[in-house]
Amino acid sequence: MIRRVTAPGLFPPPTYSHASVVEAGTKLAFLAGAVPLDEKGAVVGVGDPVRQAEQVVANLREQLLAAGSDLEHVVSTDVYVVSSEPSVLSAVWDVVEASGLSAGPHSSTLLGVACLGYTGQLVEITATAVVPEEARP
Repeated sequence: MIRRVTAPGLFPPPTYSHASVVEAGTKLAFLAGAVPLDEKGAVVGVGDPVRQAEQVVANLREQLLAAGSDLEHVVSTDVYVVSSEPSVLSAVWDVVEASGLSAGPHSSTLLGVACLGYTGQLVEITATAVVPEEARP
């Protein structure tokens, strides 16, 4: 259903694939950005990008489950971090890698940005995932 591709003429990616190929006719879920809000809408982990990344991954998993998918079926993500420091981006990526998203591994872009939508928000992840056949009605 999902074929992960590493281009032989490019550098070997450490924990992601260069591309993900999904067969035509496969059901896909396109997820809105997962954000570090709790069930009441409050920002979790203000000032702590690692704690926020953990909450974002937990929220992303909830979005995926509601769509009939899960972390291992993610084919692509964009990870946004409010920082220009590579060490902060790496710390957030460590959370992503430990979450099961890299089990595929999926294709991903990690970006340092100036700001995100909620006051105090430091991390957001958008995703595209396959909805497996067994999850379909």
